[in-house]
Amino acid sequence: MTNRWLLPENIADILPFEARKVEELRRSMLDIFQSYGYELVIPPMLEFRESLLTGTGGDLDLQMFKLVDQLSGRTMGIRADLTPQVARIDAHLLNRAGVTRLCYSGTTLQTRVIPGFDSREQLQLGAEIFGHSGWEADLEVMSLMLEVLSLADLGVITLDISHAGLVSELISNVTLDVDAQSDLYLALQSKDIATLEKLTNGWDPKIKKNVLSLLDLSGDAFSVLEKAAKILPNTPVIAGYLENLKLISESLSRSAIKPRINIDLADLRGYQYHTGLMCAAYVEHLPVAVARGGRYDKVGKAFGRSRPATGFSLDIISVARLSKRDARKFAILAPWSNDVALIEVIKGLRKSGEVVIQLLPGHEQDAQEFQCDRELVNSAGSWNVVSKKG
Repeated sequence: MTNRWLLPENIADILPFEARKVEELRRSMLDIFQSYGYELVIPPMLEFRESLLTGTGGDLDLQMFKLVDQLSGRTMGIRADLTPQVARIDAHLLNRAGVTRLCYSGTTLQTRVIPGFDSREQLQLGAEIFGHSGWEADLEVMSLMLEVLSLADLGVITLDISHAGLVSELISNVTLDVDAQSDLYLALQSKDIATLEKLTNGWDPKIKKNVLSLLDLSGDAFSVLEKAAKILPNTPVIAGYLENLKLISESLSRSAIKPRINIDLADLRGYQYHTGLMCAAYVEHLPVAVARGGRYDKVGKAFGRSRPATGFSLDIISVARLSKRDARKFAILAPWSNDVALIEVIKGLRKSGEVVIQLLPGHEQDAQEFQCDRELVNSAGSWNVVSKKG
């Protein structure tokens, strides 16, 4: 007999202790976004499939659960990523001319587990800037990403930075179909020299050399940039890309968080989606990036309104599981009584932010998530908070 309470594979409940930690992080992170001037949006869980895939490439389609809308007969999708939805809101609903800062938090669902994660369901949180094409917006997004990760106390953060436009510029004079371009980018990303040699066979020797040189351009940001300036073509476009990477690296190295900053010019994850600077944050005990971001100007264009855009996102559930923050929640234990004075004292304590657990008749403390280090006792007709004995 099938267990009716059995959840689907790689789908799980989040129990009280972890759920509270997740929610506390979510609230704190959204407060940080607000302090930067980001406005909260809440997109719907369901949209028509085409809207959810606009400008994202084909990978997201494989990760999306689909169903037929009984009202329209059209195929709908359960979002696997919120970023396209936020871009749609900026392009069609807000329709502002200047800079727009938006943030969000919501559940996403994938058909398959993303490598490095435990669940097909994530609680995605992120922030996006629309309307500014300069590196300053990319710097703000990366600084914000580091700040919210630092809030979670994850230990040392390693930030990997790359640029999606660099390879496109190096191969601008090479004619490649979609499949050949995809193979090239994947070979660079996996640093597969043998495959790259085959793919570039017959190319102009200079172009081939430049592309293969990207495999050696990874490591400490400033060492990589110094080396890249010597071996890559000194064109205005490439020089501009390297200068932006330098400005970003210098600015982040001066931040109070002090991340380790690496550059890997062959790291091209999301090349179908990103158009400029890209970043990924790594921490100990997680084999994949804990947060990712970058510039994705093409998404707004795909919605019929060309807008520069850059942002980042993370899964709060994964962050909470890695977080070293003290998750204990202290509380005050109160006896059950209809005493008016006790009820008023409890109301006042809860209003001030305290957790007060009032025992029901015949029961001991049953909320294991909370550590009752104090209790309310009646002394000479007055209810007072004292340290809990035992």
